[in-house]
Amino acid sequence: MNEKTKTGYVAVIGRPNAGKSSLLNWLVGEKLAMVSHKANATRKRLNIIAMHANTQIIFIDTPGIHEQERLLNQFMLEEAMKAMGDCDLILFLAPASDSIQNYIDFLSLNKANIPHMVLLTKTDSVSQTALFDKITEYQTYQDKFAALIPVSVKKGISQSYLLETISKYMPEHPYLYDPEILTTERSRDIYKELIREAIFENTSDEIPYFADVIIDKVDEKDTIDNIYATIIVDKKSQKGIVIGKEGQTIKRIGSSARKLIESLSQKRVFLKLVVVVKQGWSQDKEMLKKIGYIVE
Repeated sequence: MNEKTKTGYVAVIGRPNAGKSSLLNWLVGEKLAMVSHKANATRKRLNIIAMHANTQIIFIDTPGIHEQERLLNQFMLEEAMKAMGDCDLILFLAPASDSIQNYIDFLSLNKANIPHMVLLTKTDSVSQTALFDKITEYQTYQDKFAALIPVSVKKGISQSYLLETISKYMPEHPYLYDPEILTTERSRDIYKELIREAIFENTSDEIPYFADVIIDKVDEKDTIDNIYATIIVDKKSQKGIVIGKEGQTIKRIGSSARKLIESLSQKRVFLKLVVVVKQGWSQDKEMLKKIGYIVE
C-alpha cells in the first residue's frame, strides 16, 4: 500500500528584514528568494517548495508586515495578508533582539486563528542570557502558538528538524506540484528579483526603494541565456546614481546579478541592463501592473 502523502501551504510572516528569505533559501538549499540586509527587499509573494519524506511543503515568502505608505507598500501589505488567509500554517519570524510587541501585533492580524509557530531568528546576534529571557517572555503566550523554535541559518538546528516539525501540521493531500521543482515562479520572475538584489547591494540606502526591474526579453540558448532588462527609477538624479561615474555602478550591478543568475541556472548568462526614469512609478497603478504588481 502506498504511503499517504501530505501537502500544505505555509505563510512566512514577519517584519521587514526578519530573515524570511534567508530562512527559505537555507531550507531548500538554493538561492530563490531575494536576500538583502536592507528592509523591505521582498515585494511580492514567492512560492518555494520543500519536500520532506512524504510531505510537500509550499512556503509563501511574503513582504514584511509594515504600515501602508505608498501604493506599492499598500500592495506589499495586502500580499502578506492574503498569504496568511491562504495557508495551513503560519511561521512567524521574530529576530531574537526584537520587542515582543511585533508578535502581539501579529496576533491581532491573525483573525482566522490559523495555527502558527514562532521562529526566533538571528539568535547568533544575542547572548545566551538574552535569548533565554526572550524565550521566557514568549512563554507568556504559549497557549497561542503551536511551537517556539530558536533558529539561526548560520548555526543551530538542522533543516530536517524544522521541516519535520512543520510536516506535522500539513493535511493529507496529493502533491500539488512535481516533487522535483523548487518554485512555482517563472524563471524570468526569479531573474527580476536577483537583479533587484544586485541593485540593493550595490547602491546607496534610498535608491533601491525607488527602483524596480522589468525583464524585457529572455532568449534561452543551449549554452547561454541572453537576458535584457530595464531598471526603472523615480528621478533623473537616481538614474545617474544607478549608472555611476563612467558607468561603474551599473557594471557592478550587472556583474553581481549575472553571477547570481548563473549560480541558479548553471549556464552562462549575457545580461543587458538599461536605466529609465518613470517619475512617480510606485504611485501609478498602471505602471505597477506593468512591472508585475497587481493593485486592485
